Amino acid sequence: MPGTNLTREEAQERARLLSVESYTITLDLSGAQEGGTFRSETTVHFTAREAGASFIDLVAPSVRHVALNGEVLPASDVFADSRIVLPHVAEGHNELVVVADCAYTNSGEGLHRFVDPVDEQAYLYTQFEVPDARRVFACFEQPDLKASFQFTVRAPEGWTVISNSPTPQPADNVWRFEPTPRISSYITALIVGPYHSVHSSWEGPGGRSVPLGLYCRPSLAEHLDAEAIFAVTRQGFDWFEEKFDHPYPFAKYDQLFVPEFNAGAMENAGAVTIRDQYVFRSKVTDAAYEMRAETILHELAHMWFGDLVTMEWWNDLWLNESFATYTSIACQAHAPGSRWPHAWTSFANSMKTWAYRQDQLPSTHPIMAEIRDLDDVLVNFDGITYAKGASVLKQLVAYVGMDAFFAGVQAYFKRHAWGNTRLTDLLSALEETSGRDLGAWSKAWLQTAGINVLRPEFTVDGDGAITSFAVRQEAPALPPGATGEPTLRPHRIAIGLYELTDGALVRRDRIELDVDGELTDVPQLVGQMRPAVVLLNDDDLSYAKVRLDPESLAVVQRHLGDFTESLPRALSWASAWDMTRDGELATRDYLALVLSGIGKETDIGVVQSLHRQVSMALDFYADPQWRESGLLRWSEAAERHLAEAAPGSDHQLAWARALTSVARTDEQLALIAGLLDGSRSVEGLAVDTELRWSLLQRLAATGRADEKEIAAELERDRTSAGERHAAYARAARPTREAKAEAWALVVESDKLPNAMQEAVIGGFVQADQRELLASYTPEYFAVLKSVWDSRSHEMAQQIAVGLYPGIQVSGATLTETDAWLEAAKPSPALRRLVTESRAGVERALNAQLADKAAAEAQA
Repeated sequence: MPGTNLTREEAQERARLLSVESYTITLDLSGAQEGGTFRSETTVHFTAREAGASFIDLVAPSVRHVALNGEVLPASDVFADSRIVLPHVAEGHNELVVVADCAYTNSGEGLHRFVDPVDEQAYLYTQFEVPDARRVFACFEQPDLKASFQFTVRAPEGWTVISNSPTPQPADNVWRFEPTPRISSYITALIVGPYHSVHSSWEGPGGRSVPLGLYCRPSLAEHLDAEAIFAVTRQGFDWFEEKFDHPYPFAKYDQLFVPEFNAGAMENAGAVTIRDQYVFRSKVTDAAYEMRAETILHELAHMWFGDLVTMEWWNDLWLNESFATYTSIACQAHAPGSRWPHAWTSFANSMKTWAYRQDQLPSTHPIMAEIRDLDDVLVNFDGITYAKGASVLKQLVAYVGMDAFFAGVQAYFKRHAWGNTRLTDLLSALEETSGRDLGAWSKAWLQTAGINVLRPEFTVDGDGAITSFAVRQEAPALPPGATGEPTLRPHRIAIGLYELTDGALVRRDRIELDVDGELTDVPQLVGQMRPAVVLLNDDDLSYAKVRLDPESLAVVQRHLGDFTESLPRALSWASAWDMTRDGELATRDYLALVLSGIGKETDIGVVQSLHRQVSMALDFYADPQWRESGLLRWSEAAERHLAEAAPGSDHQLAWARALTSVARTDEQLALIAGLLDGSRSVEGLAVDTELRWSLLQRLAATGRADEKEIAAELERDRTSAGERHAAYARAARPTREAKAEAWALVVESDKLPNAMQEAVIGGFVQADQRELLASYTPEYFAVLKSVWDSRSHEMAQQIAVGLYPGIQVSGATLTETDAWLEAAKPSPALRRLVTESRAGVERALNAQLADKAAAEAQA
């Protein structure tokens, strides 16, 4: 039996046999307030190239009626698992009618149903990528069988229904939408409920106008900063229409902030859904606004690349996501009047560190991964698909030139609008416009796994003049268990020469060149005086780990915060973090480096990343015998920076959150408690709703607050966010009873919605509670396979990753993991997740040994 999987071979055969004209879908959601199931009726018109057998996809509790070309097919005979067998498809035109009872979900897959505790109203939205349109209507669920979709929806009185086509006026609570253009099933959408809305428009050249809509629950309406969101959206429309030279392809553009969303957002055609945490209830730093803007622009870019032109199969998912990531950040960096011209600093600081981490796991894979089936793609929304792919596209732009790149993109859209493509279609367009042969580039960068290391090698004479200079490229062995061979690649990089002038590191010169092979000579630098710092991959054009020469490293360790520009600082911070993860820089030395330079760091996104990285280094990579000393030093630094930060500034808020996450002394915890109850204050610091919850969660995790305090805070914040925060706080309490309760909620029951399950898992796993949680390691392995087999993908993945005993950094954890992998024979997807988690423990063990050795060497 197929279960809910679909192989690439099955999809190829179905696409060879069939083409689909249209779907007419009628859904009765009038009972959505009560939940349960809903009636789904689908009529599909499709053409077969020859007579034969096929199948259509459906996941539903029951099927009432199936009729193919007027012949009724008994549901009990043709429906099983996720398929309805079509035994006698006629050559030429076919009509299929399927009537089913489909189910609302609480997992963020299919048609998600959420009840807002504020107004007790239900709110619905669909999430179909990868294979979940079939949870709402019968469909040929693969991206290359595009069709037109016409939705008719019955909804409760007073509700609104939004879909891909413009919203019609309802008649008797029935909403009949116009058919969509030809699109893939996974980007169709329905958002249904008493949503609040704000409307505007984008005015384009030639008098074109695109209606814009924003939607959220009424309980969030006071926090919806509509004009700021519309401003980013209009900027994206302006920039993308110019760069893509193709009109926006849909009739309107709605952005819907929806609850309990698993991802950041989803590129449904003309009806983008976005997690409603992006409607900020409390003060956030500019880094959060920048991240929201990148998400908005990422989804808007998908309207062209992904929706207008769509991948043929999921092996080009990387291109879909990488293109949207690259162009969204390029828009932030280059669009006139952008609020975030430093966007490539944020990219280097966050996205690329994600990519480097992912690319060093046993599951590392080529950017263009082999996607054999749906199970493969469901675990492939990773740092390689998004961040490494975008990094490589950035390098490709440097390689062919930005003008030639976008000229190729324009030709690609004109050639393939409303169709499906492969990578070769884009590369051929880029070859035409750039004159570059991209065959070797594609093979080296897209079809091989792993990271290269770039090091400078140079000599100087007695006067300090450079007498020889070369870039050495290394291809380290792939992680154990990874497939493939180490590969040297062509890199387009810049080399920056920095001088220390009046205490500041200023770039005096920059050269750009192609690096290929093991050693690349750089004659342009011969004769120049040796600078204070030589920085390879300056401006972050390529994707590679960069190492500094000893003299440059010494200067950077003393003056990292003194670079006048944010990007070289970010690159240096990233290099130091990478060295720490690799055990080349001891955790205690990384902490010292951060403490020496973070006070000079002006980029708030970099500051907040450093906060996260220091916490991770101390929790996982520090010698256990020294860890508490390091945490104390870090908490004292956070307390000091909080006191010294400018009142009301982003840095003040960031340091308040950093202290809240690590506070451990009686004095620090007393400050946390005082900020919460109002007996203490910090000038300019607004102790608002979200910060209050952070303070309380730390007090709960350290045993300073219990159910009484949690219940009282929830009474102040009777919202869905408040309920999630309270669930986290309860699970974080350092008692056996609290842990047992949390474990039962997640593992022994399957009733929690996705967002609540995520909150309980987050609270349950506390790095300071290793001993308390140690007994759950065997429990985890005892239930993992049954949980995976019985839960939906999103819910099971949360548990498999979130509850893995990664805080138990020991050889015993590796041994137990290996024994389970051998005995359980998990599916490839589950094996990948567990193996990745195991690699984190192994890396932490090596880093701890390096930290201990450094301490012994310094003694």
